Amino acid sequence: MNNALLGKENFPVFEKYKDLVYLDSSATQQKPRQVIEAAQRYYFEQNANPLRGLYDLSVKATQAYEDARESVRKFIGAKSTKEIIFTRNATESLNLIAFSWGQANITQGDEILVCISEHHSNLLPWQILAKQKGAVLRFLECDKSGKYTKDALEKALTKRTKLFATAQISNVFGRLNPIKEFAEIAHKNGTLIVCDAAQSAAHIPIDVQNLGVDFLAFSGHKMLAPMGIGVLYARQELLENMPPFLSGGEMIEYVTRDGATYAELPHKFEAGTVNVGGAVGLAAAIDYIGELGFETIQNRENELTRLAFEEMKKTQHINIIGADDAGEHHGILSFTIDGVHPHDIAAIFDADGIAIRAGHHCAQPLHEYLQVPSSARMSLAFYNDEKDIERFIKTLGSIRRRMGYDR
Repeated sequence: MNNALLGKENFPVFEKYKDLVYLDSSATQQKPRQVIEAAQRYYFEQNANPLRGLYDLSVKATQAYEDARESVRKFIGAKSTKEIIFTRNATESLNLIAFSWGQANITQGDEILVCISEHHSNLLPWQILAKQKGAVLRFLECDKSGKYTKDALEKALTKRTKLFATAQISNVFGRLNPIKEFAEIAHKNGTLIVCDAAQSAAHIPIDVQNLGVDFLAFSGHKMLAPMGIGVLYARQELLENMPPFLSGGEMIEYVTRDGATYAELPHKFEAGTVNVGGAVGLAAAIDYIGELGFETIQNRENELTRLAFEEMKKTQHINIIGADDAGEHHGILSFTIDGVHPHDIAAIFDADGIAIRAGHHCAQPLHEYLQVPSSARMSLAFYNDEKDIERFIKTLGSIRRRMGYDR
């Protein structure tokens, strides 16, 4: 644990915008200086096209890239680096599963089960796949607090359910789903499980072997790393039998006029020139999180969530979406204000130098299910502090008055 890494002084954006209250970390986290410098150092000292050249600089670039893969393997507890595929983001990772594994394994009449609270990135690939293959897309529904029960999952699975897709933490509710239990239930039914860890990777430790998931996806930019780098984890035996998602350079072993043989894992799924700088930045972000420690991160974020939650509950006309327990929100508080459109809410916060999000949060079916047209969302990270929460609450309490209401 290194508490010196906890504060805003390590994040250059807060030096430039000293009055900024950034409460949109679920959309993307800010980047610490250590991560920015690691990516910059790669471009200053090691930049070359990796995997292709036999000269020294290309070898160094290749080593940096593969060292980053090993960092990711350790970070999520995978058995082998062959199970770690670098992508652009969680969205691409999920599309890779749908268009590679899905096209080869989903047939007419099969069922795909998706949680109603899923981000569009963990819904649209399955929706498209189902239409293309004549499969049935079904939804697992939660209660109003965002809770999914084991009984409901068991009842929703049928002998035709090939795949179950769920997030580890909802980007609207902030609720942590029991992925290990879900995986056990799915596997008893002969169903594979896809876990979207985009909202969890920066906040809680992940061990894919302990969780028992078949696929797991996350984005670097939501966990301190640069944009444009993401990860797909999949069990090696699944990847071995999946056709490539993209084709071209680097993903081949041998090419003739009539065909090709593909490179070994993980390169079979990494066509073209890869994002070494992004991978190096992701490895630096993993180092930062490791040095700070998940216990420190969780303690800080849980305390700030509790403070915000309790103050919001005291404020009239505020409706928090999800559980009536701060401990179930994991740094994410979505809400509405009586009589005020979420876009107006966000605009007023912005006028006060506070960044929050408004809209469907890429979870429109969930909002329809909850009968909430749209919502506002504040989401925090360990670099926030009590002063940020105080300013958020002050503006929150002023919004209806500023919109012309008596109170």
